Amino acid sequence: MIIENDTKLDFSDVLIKPKRSALQSRSEVQLVKQFKPKYGSPFEGVPIMAANMATGTFDMVDALIEHKMFVAVAKHNNYRWLEHYNKNPDMLDYAFYSIGMNDNELNGFRDLYVAVRYKQGHSNNIKLVIDIANGYTQKFADFVKRVRTEFSDIVIVAGNVATPEMTEELIIAGADYVKIGIGPGSVCTTRKQTGIGYPQLSAAIECSDAAHGLGGGIVLDGGMRTPADVAKAFCANADLVMLGGMFAGTDECNGEIIERTYNTGEMRWDGGKYTHIVEAKKYILFYGMSSKHAQEKHNGGMKKYRSSEGTTAEVPYVGSVNTIIMDLLGGLRSTGTYIGAGSIKDFGKCATFIRVTHIHDKF
Repeated sequence: MIIENDTKLDFSDVLIKPKRSALQSRSEVQLVKQFKPKYGSPFEGVPIMAANMATGTFDMVDALIEHKMFVAVAKHNNYRWLEHYNKNPDMLDYAFYSIGMNDNELNGFRDLYVAVRYKQGHSNNIKLVIDIANGYTQKFADFVKRVRTEFSDIVIVAGNVATPEMTEELIIAGADYVKIGIGPGSVCTTRKQTGIGYPQLSAAIECSDAAHGLGGGIVLDGGMRTPADVAKAFCANADLVMLGGMFAGTDECNGEIIERTYNTGEMRWDGGKYTHIVEAKKYILFYGMSSKHAQEKHNGGMKKYRSSEGTTAEVPYVGSVNTIIMDLLGGLRSTGTYIGAGSIKDFGKCATFIRVTHIHDKF
């Protein structure tokens, strides 16, 4: 048993120090960036990706494309990929195909790859997420290497891990970007169930340093609850961020809307008597992909050898995802003006973190 005494930080442990800026307006901050993967073909966009969970739908793709943002389509929607690609081939610029460490799912991706090569004559804009909960096995690194050998020109994101050493191994195996995050997601219970994890801000700092040294990058996955957390992720040199919970209450998730009624505790005079005031609120069910609910819904049930490492939550219904997007992008532009960063790619070199005991006063 070893104890590491170095302090590891999360988003709630720091604020970003403001600096004198020559920027005149939030509109000057450029959020679209150019990506130059180690192995795959270059691409561009706003470095925010909807997670391959309930948020990974084709409706989400259609909405986020308008803002040049990305979506990792959930693998339970893969059967609809060819249909949507044939309707809109440009979606490949912003949509990632998701698989696990599974040959049947890899075969499905191979079908898409062949169709794209036949239709476009090239595969330069195809992007793949190889996603498992525990990316620390040699079997996983070998799988990534096998996929890279077969598909030499595509962009590959692989994970999840949370430490520099495994980040480096996956990049050497063939990943362009490594997905970083063990247990920080809003509906993930890995840390409660297994005791395994790593504070997400420190994971971003350490893993991005390791990845960039090899010409690769990271996708920071989970733990971001507010636009401020997303800004801190980019200040910690994340190349992209993956968001689930922040997009979870939107129409584009295609989830069932649940209506709950609540007694407000207030009374009103109604027809000669006082009655309780009741409010109705709407929610959408959001669940972790390792949860019992997800396993039963998409995989035919929970395997006997494993336990649930996710939970379900009723998140407030917010309507269109555009409301969230505007709040998120506006916050990032504002961060840029506070630190003198004219482009989101410059957040890391312009930012200084300060340790704090609390972030804001609560009312």
